[in-house]
Amino acid sequence: MDGSAGVGSVPRIVVSGSIAFDHIMRFPGSFRDYILPDKVHVLSVSFLFDSLVRLRGGVGGNVAYNLALLGERPALVGAGGSDFADYRATFERIGVDMRLVRTDAEMLTGSSFMSTDLTGNQIAGFYPGASRLAADISVAEVARGAMFGVVGPTTIEAMRRHAQEFSAAGCRLVYDPSQQVVALPADDVREGIDLAWAVIGSDYEFAVIEQKTGLRVADILERAPFVAVTYGAQGSELYWRGERIEIPIAPAAPLVDPTGGGDAYRAGLLKGLLLGLPLPVVGRLGALAATYAIERFGTQEHRYDADEFVARFAQTFPEQAGVLQAAWFREPARCRTLALESPAER
Repeated sequence: MDGSAGVGSVPRIVVSGSIAFDHIMRFPGSFRDYILPDKVHVLSVSFLFDSLVRLRGGVGGNVAYNLALLGERPALVGAGGSDFADYRATFERIGVDMRLVRTDAEMLTGSSFMSTDLTGNQIAGFYPGASRLAADISVAEVARGAMFGVVGPTTIEAMRRHAQEFSAAGCRLVYDPSQQVVALPADDVREGIDLAWAVIGSDYEFAVIEQKTGLRVADILERAPFVAVTYGAQGSELYWRGERIEIPIAPAAPLVDPTGGGDAYRAGLLKGLLLGLPLPVVGRLGALAATYAIERFGTQEHRYDADEFVARFAQTFPEQAGVLQAAWFREPARCRTLALESPAER
């Protein structure tokens, strides 16, 4: 995993999203057993957790970490605080380009507080901290040489600016509002979708999008050609210009913590798209990347090498055995166009 982004290198993927320390708590039961549907207007609950850890995280950080595991050298965009030095050093060591990550000694790095029950339900909160500075960072220059610009959940101002700059630069915008879809104004969500090449989210997040904007998945596909919908243990679906492809999960051995699985899935999709692979392979690549994440407690605690990943892919999806080559995951993908696109769109 050791690598260097290189001062003169041009990243193929730029990731704008939260950078945070995750405070992960586990509840040894089910949240739904403690929430009365007819009393949600006066909701008052307290849960006794059996574990608490503080680990590197944030959606932007998680996606970049998983891309590095897959051989990519993405650029991360965001901000850290006075406690960020070790986080930065780790990412520089694994080859993530940190030139667009600011550090403010007067603030703390953002903090995410996530509580997860034994059935995979999650209640989360986020304190942005230094992330408030992300909106002051321009991605316009780096986007001109990138294939993909990912806008994940961070401050509303940063998401708005970076979506506009990625799109204006001709970079394929991957719009992934994730948990922030609840707080985003409806107009921001519509604009992000209208500017996007791809929209990614869970089925719950797409339901929130529909509630806010009236846009269903079919409507979003009229605006963005590529859509990915995740369903947790039920797998995922990929849509490309009217084509719908069901993607199975890669079984975990065992499932330890679902936190971070979606971020790893997104990294796998991006790697597969950069490699120009068929969509059924792209989706399965994302599914396996997600499984590695959920087999460890914490969003950046899993590791694997290229040979291990390819061997497990062939074992998990025997119908696709032999499709992947380990060499593809030891270095950034070299493609300049996407296999999905017609020559007129390239």
